[in-house]
Amino acid sequence: MLDIKKNPEQLILGLSIFLGLTLLGLILGKSAIEVKEFERTVWVKGLSEKEFPADLVLWPIEYSLAENDFTNLYSKIGSNNSIIKSFLLKNGINENEISVSPPQITDKFAQMYDSGVEVRFRYTAIQTITVYSKKVDVVRKLTTSIADLGKKGIVFNNNEYSVKPEYFFTKLNEIKPSMIEEATRKAREVAEKFANDSDSKLGKIKTADQGQFTISERDINNPQIKKVRVVSTIEYYLVD
Repeated sequence: MLDIKKNPEQLILGLSIFLGLTLLGLILGKSAIEVKEFERTVWVKGLSEKEFPADLVLWPIEYSLAENDFTNLYSKIGSNNSIIKSFLLKNGINENEISVSPPQITDKFAQMYDSGVEVRFRYTAIQTITVYSKKVDVVRKLTTSIADLGKKGIVFNNNEYSVKPEYFFTKLNEIKPSMIEEATRKAREVAEKFANDSDSKLGKIKTADQGQFTISERDINNPQIKKVRVVSTIEYYLVD
């Protein structure tokens, strides 16, 4: 235990250290408050939005047929598939861009319930042939002309959601740098105007958020044209 009477120097030293640390804490606390009070920033957003043609297309071609004889059903499926593939190959689609899925066949006699309605055909089948190609313009033309194969007895399904072509834009990484640059430039222009209007000068960047890129169709009538968009958020310091 410290004996104050025997060690007055230690007491004085301890009090001095205590007072010094307390004073230092007050000074630092006051300085932090003053810095916070005088720190001024501005948040701004910069938009970059551009349109690009799709460079990849996925086109499911779906048709249906019905038969009472299972062998004849498969024979017709094979014949129809050959007709469609031949049509695609003759019109600029490559063999490796065409894939044929197994047919979906329903045996109505094997169903567990009986609706009481006379069944005209025992077997029904849905067959899908898919085109996956970078030849977007070629495929767009074929989506209308393939209907002519109906004259050969092929009944195409017209379900808008299952058979309409899907268009994709795959070159996002190539355009990212220029779009981020544009978004950043526009954000700085907004920040500079704000600084001028408030009789300040624009300082350095405090924080920055690049933003998320989104790709969407330009409109419902032109799904092959893609709208690419990014919004960058930047916080700048304001100085007098």
